[in-house]
Amino acid sequence: MEERGLGVRFACPALPHWPEQALAAAERELLAQPRDFVSLVGSSLGGFYATCLAERHGVRAVLINPATEPHVGLRAWLGAQQNPYTGERYELTEEHLEQWQRQSVAQVHPERYLLLVETGDEVLDYRVAVKRYRGARQVVVQGGDHSLATFPAHIPRILEFAGFA
Repeated sequence: MEERGLGVRFACPALPHWPEQALAAAERELLAQPRDFVSLVGSSLGGFYATCLAERHGVRAVLINPATEPHVGLRAWLGAQQNPYTGERYELTEEHLEQWQRQSVAQVHPERYLLLVETGDEVLDYRVAVKRYRGARQVVVQGGDHSLATFPAHIPRILEFAGFA
């Protein structure tokens, strides 16, 4: 974004591991921006949070291999965890799962979303996201992985959808 002269329009707050606190931190950042200034981009669990906020505030969101039901999918990961970015250690508990379930959005407005998934995602089943966001703009790439290996190729599409192009 900085290279494109759009650095002022980029925010990436560090999110706490508690779901309700994470959503509140992201929402504070969203509310600090002019409404027409906001397009969310979320990958994996960030895609879940972006969906919550997009539905709550009627903004656009780009979802990259998004988690759709973390309260279900992350049950297998209960126990000791470490944030890969900060190194913070924490315990993933039933309370985390309950908070994600409370935040879940029953129905989405597909016109708000650009969905980018790769069929080789080793963490999440891309078909679940394709079904959940039926009617949204969708790009399904054969192969790849959970990190969206083809991300650089999608930057122009993301910027256009977000209203930056």
